[in-house]
Amino acid sequence: MLWNIDLTLVDVARVSREAYAEAFQRVTGRPLVALPQTAGRTESEIFFEALAFNEVSVQGPAEVAGQELLARYTRELAVAFDARRDLLPQQGRALAGAREAVAAVAGLPGVIQSVLTGTIRPNAVAKLRAFGMDGLFDFEIGGYGSEVYPKGAQLLQSRSRAAEKYAGIIAATVYIADSGRDVEAARIGGARCVAVASGRSTASELREAGADLVLDDLADTDAVVRAVDRLTSALSAG
Repeated sequence: MLWNIDLTLVDVARVSREAYAEAFQRVTGRPLVALPQTAGRTESEIFFEALAFNEVSVQGPAEVAGQELLARYTRELAVAFDARRDLLPQQGRALAGAREAVAAVAGLPGVIQSVLTGTIRPNAVAKLRAFGMDGLFDFEIGGYGSEVYPKGAQLLQSRSRAAEKYAGIIAATVYIADSGRDVEAARIGGARCVAVASGRSTASELREAGADLVLDDLADTDAVVRAVDRLTSALSAG
């Protein structure tokens, strides 16, 4: 089981935006005036688009300079977010039923849970820890926003890491997320997708994107468990 974090499990947008702005200015020397769309995107994608949106030029060979800037930005983003970790429960929230759903799925036989998120790893852990969910995931096998690969490729890598760590027993993968880009990533990565209309995509948009199942939210724990059981059973049988 792989879970997206932002707008699937938690909403900490205000804290994230402030951390983005601080890290961006520290790395580029320029204020973050225009922030790209973030839904379904990794923080590496957001950073490179923000450079273009804010007319920041990269000095030197583009690929090398870009990777150096990204590495610096990732470090600064972790520092800026950590400085605000106490604000997460004050200015953010766990979405309805999120912790109950994650705990219930964790209790299913044979289930291993991790995250596939646009957030860099230390910030992903901090977001979940702020709302008492960090102990329900194996973070070693997840996919994170510091990687330059798109989420579909990250999903494949996550499955490979899980198979290696758990002696090749990974029979099925389900991704629970909230955007059309996440649905596409599941398809590319060979996973089924439970899409949750708790983000910026409507239920109809998620269906049109090709989600296997669509839920309005995670408030009905039994519905989440049934969805996971249905898709994992179908994958295992197929």
